[in-house]
Formats: sequence, structure tokens, C-alpha cells
Amino acid sequence: MTMRHIATSTLGTLAALALAAPLAGQTTAPPAPVKLWRLDCGSVVANNLNVFSDTQAYTGQSKRLTSSCYLIQHGADYLLWDTGLPAALKGAAIDPKAPIAATVTKTVVEQLAELGVQPDAVKMVGISHYHYDHIGQAGSFPAATLMIGKGDFDALKAGAPGTNPAPVANWITGTGKAEPISGDKDVFGDGSVVMLNLPGHTPGHHGLLVRLAGGKRFLLTGDLSHFQENYDSDGVPTFNTDRADTLASIHRFKAMAKNLKATVIIQHEPADIAKLPAFPRAAE
Repeated sequence: MTMRHIATSTLGTLAALALAAPLAGQTTAPPAPVKLWRLDCGSVVANNLNVFSDTQAYTGQSKRLTSSCYLIQHGADYLLWDTGLPAALKGAAIDPKAPIAATVTKTVVEQLAELGVQPDAVKMVGISHYHYDHIGQAGSFPAATLMIGKGDFDALKAGAPGTNPAPVANWITGTGKAEPISGDKDVFGDGSVVMLNLPGHTPGHHGLLVRLAGGKRFLLTGDLSHFQENYDSDGVPTFNTDRADTLASIHRFKAMAKNLKATVIIQHEPADIAKLPAFPRAAE
């Protein structure tokens, strides 16, 4: 091969690379902007706080807890994280003698309406776990894809003790689209919203990592812990399905919060409501 042929070949290769570079760049779209709203999904009074401690840490104590749900907007798509207490509890009176009593002030659909978001605009409903105060209003979003830990979805389908499949019957029967999640799940494929596998409270329990475009990171607990003292002491509720898994999940979650410098939001802790802007404002 002559020098002229080598030069021509080299120029051809460089030209091909130059043409390919812009095309490669075009396939890497910037992450979609993310917004995060906190929704009021009711409140719970625990008149026997010891149910949240298998070491009897809260004997004789009671506490009012909040029930929080979250709306996440990723570009044009909406994800609803947890759906709160049943809408039938709207306006319910709190029974001061019941071990656990709950009430709802506004439904999820009513709050979304204030944001101009219709139920059918919610593309995905992410569920931290199968307890009634987290799946209560899921049925209001039948067109959404249900994303829930596989262990929890299997338990709901089997009608396992401690479950009430009615709010998610649409997905259990196959009418709606369900995506049972094993392990972690990068919801939108760009790392901005990730369901975190944190079993122990229930078999398929998950938390949620949310990264905003401005650099802020939030970690939502699901029911990994129910209030601040519970979180600080690595407390394990009496009704958790696996103690060892719970402690391992708490360890993972706390290490992730430290490494990411993330703001931890305990979903049932009233003091953590102020960590996000007051509704209808969003964190972004």
C-alpha cells in the first residue's frame, strides 16, 4: 500500500468518526427534570406505641403519625408513590380507645385536582408495601402500571395474613398492568427515581430514592421506620415479617443516606413534613 493510499484511508476513517460523533451525542438525552410533591394521605393515632417495638421500648406511650404519599413528575410522566389510607376514612372520627385509629382529610384525587393532574395522567403507581395505609386509594388509578415488590404482590395474590387485596384487585386479576419488582428498580432508566429493595417490614418492602435536577437527593422510607426515635434506635415493629432483613435494610438505607448526603423523609413522621415545600409547591 502506498503512502497516498494510507493517507486517503486515514482521512476516510477520521471523516467517518467525525460524522459518527454527533450521532452518538444525539442518543444521549439530558435527564428529564424531576419535581416532588408531598401529599397528605391521612393521619394515624397509635394509642399503643409498643406495636412498633419488639423490645417493648414505648410502654404506655401513644403518638400521632402522619400518612404521606408523594407525586413525582419526570418530564411529562407522573409517578405516585404510595396511595395512603382508604378514601372511605375521609372525615372519620379518631377512636381514643382503639390501639390504632385513622382518618383522612382530603383524598389523593382531590389533591391532584388542585395541581391540575387527572387520575389517568398518573402513568405509574409505586407501592412501598402492601399495608392498608399505603395501598388504600390505589383503585383510583386503574390505568396506571402498578409497581410493587414481588414478595408483596405474591402475598396479596395469595391473600396472605395481614393483607387486603381489594384496593389492588384491578392488578391482581390482570385487568390492570402490574410490574412486580425484584431487587432495585430504576423507574425511568436515568437514575433519577429508584425503588430500593428494603425487605423485612414485609417480604417485598421498598423505599424510594429521588434525585432532583438541582442536585438535591431525597430518600423516602416507606415503613422502614415509622418515626424518628424508631429510626434512630433501629427499632423493629412487632408485626414485621423478618427481623434480620429489617435490620439489614435499615443498615443499607442509613449508609446510602450518608454516602449520597440525602435528606431522609420518614413517611409517618409529622416532623418530616417540613422537609419538603408545603403543598401545592414542589421540590425541584
